[in-house]
Amino acid sequence: MRPKKRLFWHLYPSFLAIIVITLVISSIYSSTSMKDFFLNQTADDLKIRALLLQRQVTLRLLINDESAVNELCAVAGQEASTRITVTLPDGRVVGDSFSAPGKMENHSDRPEIMEAADGRIGTSIRYSATMKNRMMYVAIPLVHDGQLLAILRTAITVSRIDEQLSRIRLRFILGGIVIALIVAGISLLVSRRISKPVEELKIGADRFSQGDFDHKLPTPDTVEMTALADSMNQMAARLNDRIKTIVQHRNELEAVLSSMVEGVLAVDHNERVLFSNQAVLRLFDLKLGTLTGKTIQEVSRSPQFHRFVQQALLNRETAEGTFTLYTPDERIVHFRNAPLKGGSGEHIGTLFALNDVTGIKRLENMRRDFAANVSHEIKTPLTAIKGFVETLIDVGAGDPEETLRFLSIIQKHVDRLTAIVEDLKQLSQIELADEKIGISLERGQIGDVIREAVSECRDRATEKRIDIVGTCEEDLQIPMNEQLLEHALSNLIDNAITFSSPESRVDVTATTEGSEAVIRVQDYGIGIEPRYHQRIFERFYRVDEGRSREKGGTGLGLAIVKHVVLAHNGRITVDSAPGRGSRFDIRLPLR
Repeated sequence: MRPKKRLFWHLYPSFLAIIVITLVISSIYSSTSMKDFFLNQTADDLKIRALLLQRQVTLRLLINDESAVNELCAVAGQEASTRITVTLPDGRVVGDSFSAPGKMENHSDRPEIMEAADGRIGTSIRYSATMKNRMMYVAIPLVHDGQLLAILRTAITVSRIDEQLSRIRLRFILGGIVIALIVAGISLLVSRRISKPVEELKIGADRFSQGDFDHKLPTPDTVEMTALADSMNQMAARLNDRIKTIVQHRNELEAVLSSMVEGVLAVDHNERVLFSNQAVLRLFDLKLGTLTGKTIQEVSRSPQFHRFVQQALLNRETAEGTFTLYTPDERIVHFRNAPLKGGSGEHIGTLFALNDVTGIKRLENMRRDFAANVSHEIKTPLTAIKGFVETLIDVGAGDPEETLRFLSIIQKHVDRLTAIVEDLKQLSQIELADEKIGISLERGQIGDVIREAVSECRDRATEKRIDIVGTCEEDLQIPMNEQLLEHALSNLIDNAITFSSPESRVDVTATTEGSEAVIRVQDYGIGIEPRYHQRIFERFYRVDEGRSREKGGTGLGLAIVKHVVLAHNGRITVDSAPGRGSRFDIRLPLR
């Protein structure tokens, strides 16, 4: 492919070539015409000179006076600066103004002589060996009574004509060069005038292509170029408005999609991502800046999700379902897909709406577990009460000791039911107060709370020969509800005593870490496996149901602790492992 040239280099050489060719052709034509004109004029002049001598030569030939003919030729030739020659029909020269006729060769083979012998006026231009020059010859026949008497020839050198024509040609060439230079300058200006507006339009179009739609093209002088510039300016303005509208809509769409909790993922027929929002990156735990162009296999390693994508692309129907991700925590994802169509209605892929329902599923499981646990916790004592009451009804009060034992068992289960109801009531009150009006908090000493809680649990600790050690930084104060915090701390200490071996120790400490106060309850009992840490704060959840129920308790203690801490805008953590005890940290803001 030939390299592209600028418009100027198309116009200027073309104009220049046209002018130069025109000048050359005109010069050649003019020179040739001028030469022909001069030669024709010279031939006519020689013919007239011959005609002027025709009568005189004829008279002398009629009297057969060849010397008179030769003398006439010499005199007339000298006066007219013309060579005059007279030959007989056989070609013999009888008169010549330049040479002696007797010394001249026969002229019957000369072209002009031959034409004159045929009764025509002969003309010829050739080099003359006699004259040592190029000559023009004109010969006319001399006829008397219908008979060719002789041939009269006039001749003149054409060297002067050639010299004159050479001077004329030189003037033509010099004039042509001057004209060419003038025209070249004019062509340069014209080419510039034509190409400059086009180049300015090109520069403006380049700026448009780079997004600079505020640039305005200059208005050229010509109507056509002005119309083109105006059209391009209007086009740029309309494009600018449309692009701004598109960008605004895109930004709004991206803002909406980015703020969505649900992930939005568009996939084409080749299982490559067409579009995704930030929620998809969070859902699949990806660090990439964008997923566009990536395959589904690069997005997720879940075989379930791969099958759903393939089925959605194959069936082209709306569907929904769930699959599990391990990224690295287990996540349950609910999806809904719909066919994705292009602007003309053709099917181009599938759109997925992805929602992390792990929390919802966990809450559903907790609700089911809570319903099952609370039913179980209430049903067990009720069953025992019902059984012993029926026994008393059937047997009667015959044995006072046995009756008293049955009644004490009934009382124990009633107390258990009462404790469960009281704990549920207290838990509901804490949640309700925190949601509606918030818990009333007043600044108080944590040391006082620790002492009260330790004092409350001292008797149970003494029974198991467990030593409770409580320490607190001096004058450590926080905003708190003293009664609720004491109750939560008592539950933790009681829980530590319950699951500690006899003759062990429970440490209760309060320190400051940054902007938080940390209340730590440490026991050295059986400990808890890490996989249960997230669930021990659920209501009625027990790690070892049989063992927990043997040791008493309602299964609501840690749930109450958690909600009391949340009501104080704090958080609770657990660090435990089987065989090395458990450590519960309550972290509350100092202000």
